[in-house]
Amino acid sequence: MTTTATAVTLRIQAPLNDGYADASPDELERRIAAAKATLGERVFILGHHYQRDEVIRWADARGDSFKLAQLAKARPEADYIVFCGVHFMAEAADVLTGPHQQVVLPDLNAGCSMADMADIDSVEEAWEALGEHVDLARVIPITYMNSAADLKAFVGRNHGAVCTSSNARAVLDWAFERGDQVLFFPDQHLGRNTGFQMGYDESHMRVWNPRLDLGGLSADDVRSARFLLWKGHCSVHQRFSTEHIADFRAEHPDGIVVVHPECSREVCAAADQVGSTEFILRAVADAPVGSVIGVGTEIHMVNRMAAETPDKTVMSIDPLVCPCSTMFRIDAPHLAWVLEELVEGRVPNRVVVDADDAEWARIALQRMLDIT
Repeated sequence: MTTTATAVTLRIQAPLNDGYADASPDELERRIAAAKATLGERVFILGHHYQRDEVIRWADARGDSFKLAQLAKARPEADYIVFCGVHFMAEAADVLTGPHQQVVLPDLNAGCSMADMADIDSVEEAWEALGEHVDLARVIPITYMNSAADLKAFVGRNHGAVCTSSNARAVLDWAFERGDQVLFFPDQHLGRNTGFQMGYDESHMRVWNPRLDLGGLSADDVRSARFLLWKGHCSVHQRFSTEHIADFRAEHPDGIVVVHPECSREVCAAADQVGSTEFILRAVADAPVGSVIGVGTEIHMVNRMAAETPDKTVMSIDPLVCPCSTMFRIDAPHLAWVLEELVEGRVPNRVVVDADDAEWARIALQRMLDIT
């Protein structure tokens, strides 16, 4: 099965047969190792930090979404890029890799709820509606890396750029040098938190609800806002609350709280440190021996940091914990299946971005790199 990124993409993963679904962990380990050895340098397995341990252990490289796509680009000898992440990440890898390389997603149902909150039809409708009230030449569209390839292409075509959670401020500074307003999607929290970091406040921001006419805003709101923030969020990071931080501090008065900027403004304001996935990893690694660190991000990553830094106490600030349910779809059976299919010369679950979208997405990504 091949999926091509278009305005509407239906992704359906067929159930695995019993030979994979019922296989024991030991058998899956043996089969994955054997298939990986057979494929050799022809396959490059990428593992996002949020993947479960049974998957990440097989990764040739681990990282965040853009880092992994760049690493795939740097491995032209690999015919197959097996991306253990979610759909928009596999799209980014397809955009950046060569025409001879094929990107595979082990489970097509591994999507991203945040990315799905902004689709190309809704964004184009919003852009058209904005054009009735403001000069679009002065509105700079910025899309977070956590978005579909066709949205990256949209900002490429419309003098905008992509950003990551680590370079959002630099990209937004660039945007305001070129325009009066920013349309930021799909994550309102990253846009808001970065705006506050730049010295703006809520009076400069409006939330655009794509389900309502003119985003649920008045014409005056649209004209006066500096930030038009798409009504989207990360289902994992939105769970964290100031009550979680207060409870952690009550139990660990000298503890350090580090959270991701996809958390709400209130949570970020209450934390000691705020930063991207890579920032959080460095913050934990650099913390003094004996530190107690409460982290506001996905639980698999938190647990892995705890295991890899035994000289510190690392825990989630949410006692109920919350895995990324879509990342969680990729497991050892699916990884074994795609690798054994590749050994047999079949390419399952290939992710292919439309050629025109891919070109404009590359332009938007290159603008980001030029900025940062």
